[in-house]
Amino acid sequence: MTYGRFDPLAHEYVITRPDTPRPWSNYLGSRLYGGIITNHAGGYSFTRSPAEGRILRHRYNSVPAEQPGRIFYLRDRDTADYWSAAWQPVGKPLDRYRTETRFGPGYASIATAYEGIDTESLYFIPLNQEFEYWRLRVTNTGKIPRRLSVFACAEFTNEWNLVNDLLNLQYTQYIGEASFHDGFIRASSCSRLPEDPGDFTNRDQSRWWWMTLAGGDICGYDCDREAFLGAYRGYDRPLAVKLGSCGNNAGVSDNTCGVLQCDLDLEPSETRELRVLLGIGRSDRAGRATLRRHGSAAACERALTALKARWHGLLESFRVETPDAAFDHMVNTWGAYNALVTFEWSRSCSLVYTGDQRDGFGFRDTVQDMLGVAAMIPHEVRQRLILMLSAQDATGGAQPEVHPWSHTPGKMKPTPAGHYRSDDCLWFFNTIPVYVAETGDTAFYDEIVPFADKGKATVLGHLRRALEFNLARTGRNGLPCGLQADWNDCLKLGYKGESVFVAFQVRLGLVTYAGVAASMGRHRERAWALAELKKIDHAIARICWDGRWFIWAIAEDGSVFGTAKSQEGRIYLNTQCWAILSGFADAKQTKSSLASVRKHLASFYGVAMCAPPFEKTSVNVMRAVLMNPGNKENGGIFSHTQSWAVLAEIMAGNGNQAYAYYRAFMPSAQNDIVDRREIEPFAHCQSTHSRFSPKFGASRVPWLSGTASWAHYTATHHILGLRPDAGGLRIDPCIPREWPGFNARRLFRGCEIHVEIRNPTKANRGISHLLVNGERIEGNLLPLASIKPDTRVIATLGAV
Repeated sequence: MTYGRFDPLAHEYVITRPDTPRPWSNYLGSRLYGGIITNHAGGYSFTRSPAEGRILRHRYNSVPAEQPGRIFYLRDRDTADYWSAAWQPVGKPLDRYRTETRFGPGYASIATAYEGIDTESLYFIPLNQEFEYWRLRVTNTGKIPRRLSVFACAEFTNEWNLVNDLLNLQYTQYIGEASFHDGFIRASSCSRLPEDPGDFTNRDQSRWWWMTLAGGDICGYDCDREAFLGAYRGYDRPLAVKLGSCGNNAGVSDNTCGVLQCDLDLEPSETRELRVLLGIGRSDRAGRATLRRHGSAAACERALTALKARWHGLLESFRVETPDAAFDHMVNTWGAYNALVTFEWSRSCSLVYTGDQRDGFGFRDTVQDMLGVAAMIPHEVRQRLILMLSAQDATGGAQPEVHPWSHTPGKMKPTPAGHYRSDDCLWFFNTIPVYVAETGDTAFYDEIVPFADKGKATVLGHLRRALEFNLARTGRNGLPCGLQADWNDCLKLGYKGESVFVAFQVRLGLVTYAGVAASMGRHRERAWALAELKKIDHAIARICWDGRWFIWAIAEDGSVFGTAKSQEGRIYLNTQCWAILSGFADAKQTKSSLASVRKHLASFYGVAMCAPPFEKTSVNVMRAVLMNPGNKENGGIFSHTQSWAVLAEIMAGNGNQAYAYYRAFMPSAQNDIVDRREIEPFAHCQSTHSRFSPKFGASRVPWLSGTASWAHYTATHHILGLRPDAGGLRIDPCIPREWPGFNARRLFRGCEIHVEIRNPTKANRGISHLLVNGERIEGNLLPLASIKPDTRVIATLGAV
């Protein structure tokens, strides 16, 4: 069953059925001021931090799931019938109520038709602003005049701190106020305290926000939630809307809200437009200035045009046309957009993530989140890389989480030794070379960046320190220790237990470091890396191969996980993939381990993390046993790891299997089976229930996941194979044999490159030469000297 369709020309997803299996969401704004919005206009808003700057309230895991949000109610003053400008919260019968939601990058538009009245509500946050627009257009499509009342409604928080607002009611229900003055609802928290704009995290200060309406006359308001809703009533049937009039109530303590009423008289075919503006600051200063500058219909339209231009400009930097439209939807719009959203928000805000505990940038997540966006926003990636390098301790380990508003390089407390994770800084070896290859910014390696706690080093010095950190912390077999955790937080090996996954990461890091050092003429650095590489290769070869696949890990007490003899967790996906990605596995091992993955872990919906699931293993060793079998790390299909399976198959030259794996977890490929997937078919997810679960195929935790960046990187750099290189652009696709080819356009170092791939012999891979503006170039590297502002390339797979 389908609930919507992709509109590639508009970069939109169109939801044609409102009764989606779960609420589907989209993102608004930026870290300056941002929000979540659903297909029913649910969600919330915040400034700077979802956990410390929440202004619109949201109750997680509640029923209904996404209310209250940003609600427009309409009421016919003659019949007393009322409805909402999205299907929910009122929920009129769908045989009488038609609706269509369009999600685009940074905005949502909801069109409805009910009883001769059409509405179109639009929600977005203008670029670089601390306010949001709700625009409502109301049209009388009938033959008689209509008298309507419109109520714009938002529920405010009392305390910007999320947890306090929702749980510490004996405090927060006494600090909120909201009142109506001179056309504005003025809302505040702790209003009698001074403001402290220099310290956002100081909770002992006053906070202010405002709400107003333009395009019509405000004839009523309510600022007290209970007065507006009525006792024992919900947002589906608020008392004030039922009665047809707000009570003009101020909000003092308990629960505040913002409701503005505007009455409209519409002749047949007449359209009226209302605009709600809601933002940060005092209403008499920030609010009035914003209304003067941005309150008109023309200003709203200009802001929307600028927003679309910004997003579309980023998305248009890479365009592809392949035989698979679902793949094109992800590469051209939704995969790229998902990666950009994840870069912006990390794991801090969604309908699942609250921001509490994960309010800043998780170190390992953030470094990986740059992989998929380096081509679109290289300047921002450079800044983020500097931030994360400055969160590396002088030991070479990392601060687990970075809060940009309070991070002070060189002055942070070092991470306690027992809290270090073994993989954190090793992700630099994936991301930094991608950034440098994309931009040609080789000088970046010599840039000096402070450590988090003390001292400083060049970027190359930071990379060496990262390797030294792991090389100095090895177990009895000479493999890197897992420390508090490797990538898999559920694995508890003991501090000196050994992670085979991290061993392969270190190997990749040493190979990468040696290559960078050689390119910079740092021969002693290269020699050091190669000497360490020889040592770790010896340790891996001695202990890590189990005969058919690579083992998982070795606990501090010597217990070995992930062997053919194991009753649970017999085979682990990550070590099979990274043995190949790191370049360690030989041809025989590669063939055997990939065959084992296909036999034991692969399924229609993706590749499970391990098998069989854990049910009896001690929780002190494997915390995945806490989870139901087939869920997340306990034998579930963890989406983050799917691209690693794809890349391993590509490195083995298996284009068909690689693409089958990619399509299995690709959201757009599941647009016709959403009843099974349940969540958005345009956003990647954290995990999917595997065959070990009775909910096989159901996906959970959409949007914010390491999946997004890795998936977009894998699609663009390795399936399509348009991969930046120090000397130019490598054109090395690995595609299904059935594809006759594809066409792509890519921006690279300021130049637009058009690539036509031909596949007349039904090959997976292999380009021996390029035709560049009609000139033959041997090999698959488009050299920098041949790249012009408009470069045309033809490449044929399998041709000699």
